[in-house]
Amino acid sequence: MDLRKPVPGDDRPTTLNPVGWPRPKGYANGMMGRGTVVVTGGLVGWDAEERFADGFIAQARQIFENIVAILAAGGAGPEHLIRLTWYVVDLDEYRICLPALGAAYRETLGRNFPAMAVVGVSGLVERAARLEIEATALIPDPT
Repeated sequence: MDLRKPVPGDDRPTTLNPVGWPRPKGYANGMMGRGTVVVTGGLVGWDAEERFADGFIAQARQIFENIVAILAAGGAGPEHLIRLTWYVVDLDEYRICLPALGAAYRETLGRNFPAMAVVGVSGLVERAARLEIEATALIPDPT
């Protein structure tokens, strides 16, 4: 198992990568840690007044901002993310947007790459939503 080397004062969860597997780019194969779990529901790309952002990237950025807000309400930050599950209504749109999506992700969530899954779906409850994301974070126990 390839573990991220702990850094003094760094309380992020540890990434897991089996020996011999290539290091993933932009996500982790697995995560582990001990502490308090913070979980979001499925978040869509709307603001506090339920107004949708226009387009895939704008909706994704709004979701990332919503994730940050919910994590903060639970005492966590993006560095505590351990899992993201994405539900996308158009996988081709997702693939085409990857460079801009990666930039929006890093600008909002930083260089924190938890375990992730992207699932293509035929639709979402909110018809204007292009994607929906669930997040799980882990606030480590005090040492």
